Amino acid sequence: MNKLDTSYDETLRVHTLRQLNILDTAPEERFDRLTRLAQRMFNVPIALVSLVDRDRQWFKSNIGLPVSQTPRSISFCGHAILQNEAFVVPDASLDPRFSDNPMVLGEPHIRFYAGQPLKLGSGIVLGTLCIIDTLPRAFSDEDREALKDLAKIAENELVAIHMAVEDELTGLPNRRGFLHQAQKTISLCYRLAKPAALIFFDLTRFKQINDQYGHDEGDNALRTFGRLLDNLTRESDISARLAGDEFVLLMNNATATEARECVARLEKGVRDYNEHSGKPYNLQFNEGIVELDLQKEHSIQLLLKLADAMMYQQKRKRAETRRSVVDRSAYCD
Repeated sequence: MNKLDTSYDETLRVHTLRQLNILDTAPEERFDRLTRLAQRMFNVPIALVSLVDRDRQWFKSNIGLPVSQTPRSISFCGHAILQNEAFVVPDASLDPRFSDNPMVLGEPHIRFYAGQPLKLGSGIVLGTLCIIDTLPRAFSDEDREALKDLAKIAENELVAIHMAVEDELTGLPNRRGFLHQAQKTISLCYRLAKPAALIFFDLTRFKQINDQYGHDEGDNALRTFGRLLDNLTRESDISARLAGDEFVLLMNNATATEARECVARLEKGVRDYNEHSGKPYNLQFNEGIVELDLQKEHSIQLLLKLADAMMYQQKRKRAETRRSVVDRSAYCD
């Protein structure tokens, strides 16, 4: 069995898939309807909506297989996601890439496979709509077009999910997407007794940027800050834009001290941007940091409230410091 290759943008692909929060979710009629239709249309025993994770393929919709996932290393769909068009194997027992595959030699005794890649609008491939038969068969151009049409419907459903959890302006998760991902993360931290830290960010004087330079420039400021924040995140961290000029970062397996170090790196990145951007304004932010208390199980909503309160405390302190500096300057004058 040939070694399975991966795409050049594999990290981005897997990150995008996991941001959808669709893996390991319950069956949905909108996807099951498509696999039922594909099964009837092509007269095959197996039809799947398969999403390819880093080390597995998981089936959002599954007709004909008694399992919900298989290792990616033996998957046909792992090959299909590297294609631009349908990936077709007329007889797997005669194909050197698959002839010794355990799913060919044993159950479900795959012979024929056809999988159409499922892409988001950005072109990132998340998985396939595929059909499988236990007998070899041909697949005509007309068949390919029909499979492609069905896959387009599945893609539209994935795009709808993607739009529901992504902030369109910055490309980061939105509040809904963040809450779903973050709750899973902190639940895991409690279970494994691992630390986590939440950082709540608020852009300083953002309204003035909008008022003085226009909303297009305000949008540019939000995109820039989102990019600077996202560049700091590790694969296990979750950065998001909650609303307006509010951003958040959940750091998995990190203490408040490590969160403050992250803030320091972000401050440096913002200073560097301000020095070289040529903009008539500076990006600035306030932040509030809360470390997960492993002795008290809290929801992600409560942690956000606590971090938000910490951010406002810091905001007031900095405002008081600025006023104090101005007062002293006036006194000296």
